Amino acid sequence: MSNAQETIKNDVTNNDVVLFMKGTAQMPQCGFSSRVAGVLTYMGIDFKDVNVLADDEIRQGIKDYSDWPTIPQLYVKGEFVGGADIVTEMVLSGELDTLLEENAVAFNKEAADKVREANQG
Repeated sequence: MSNAQETIKNDVTNNDVVLFMKGTAQMPQCGFSSRVAGVLTYMGIDFKDVNVLADDEIRQGIKDYSDWPTIPQLYVKGEFVGGADIVTEMVLSGELDTLLEENAVAFNKEAADKVREANQG
């Protein structure tokens, strides 16, 4: 296992929620990363952000680790959840709430409901 794979494994194992993204939660460097980080932040989810642009090995390594070609990538309790489109769908359908609840990850249910209300119609 490469150093990058080891680092990735440690991040997803030792943090309840990890977002591998372009940029940071405070300074996203792409629209998809910004959208996912923004939703997680708005929902009050405590997550670790990993800036793949800061390390080429991590940038490629995370794609190999998940066998998923794009960034951002969200992990909950060590499990790969998906990229921007999947996370967005899960937020809107309520599936993300269920996943977080099943894994005892704290989040603001009221904020999650507001996201859904804002995206209806």
